[in-house]
Amino acid sequence: MNPRELIKEIIPPGIVKLYRLIKYKTVSYGYVGDYSSWGAAKAASSGYDSDIILKKVKDALLAVKSGKAVYERDSVLFNKIEYAWPLLSMLLWIAAKSGNHLNIIDFGGSLGSTYFQNRVFLNHIDGFKWNIVEQKKFVECGIKYFQDENLKFYYDIKSCISIEKPSTILLSSVIEYIERPFLLLKSIIDEGFEYVIIDRTIFHDAPDRITVQRVPPDIYDASYPCWIFNRKKILDFFTAGYELVADFEALGGEFKIDGIKSRHEGYVFKKRTVRK
Repeated sequence: MNPRELIKEIIPPGIVKLYRLIKYKTVSYGYVGDYSSWGAAKAASSGYDSDIILKKVKDALLAVKSGKAVYERDSVLFNKIEYAWPLLSMLLWIAAKSGNHLNIIDFGGSLGSTYFQNRVFLNHIDGFKWNIVEQKKFVECGIKYFQDENLKFYYDIKSCISIEKPSTILLSSVIEYIERPFLLLKSIIDEGFEYVIIDRTIFHDAPDRITVQRVPPDIYDASYPCWIFNRKKILDFFTAGYELVADFEALGGEFKIDGIKSRHEGYVFKKRTVRK
């Protein structure tokens, strides 16, 4: 008797039918849909309570800062750091190219998750500055609980630039959650950063797609619009002013949506040298 026939013998057909109904009706987590507009995806999302998320991230990172925990990502604590080795190697490469200096904007960097993840490898760098640009509540919380001589918080890019003069900007898992990401990218290119790093961002070979990301409730209860980008479109967007230094698979791996393979990726761009 094959396994399928054995299951029919053990489990009544009505129960099998009920299981299948539950299986396909249960809300899945991840990326769903192909929406015609950001507004349509937003209408299909539950949104999130930023105060709850802020508190979860704050409590988790305070545990990391005090040594009670080892690593935090997306407000979840881990007993072992999962390093993003390609990103870290690029940061060290930039520091080496810049006379052992690293001055970076981490745009949308929460309360310093990537900073705390990698600080053991970066603290020896001369002139090490990690500047986070975030929402008002996160900046206020960051200044109160986490700011130190290396880690600073700012409300916008321009105010950070006026004080810190950073050469590099990091966009890690952030541009896909912005309604008009290419306007942000244009403003970043216009600022003339020496290096632009895109990390943990979803790409595929199909046209740009607007989905809804449903977050597993054990992290926090939320769903919100999320872009999946055509990778060639992003690369072409930087071509005029930047050269591609490296690309890599980022934390998050790959998945399929409607049979189309998508992958979390990273790119490092260096500003082109103007020849006289």
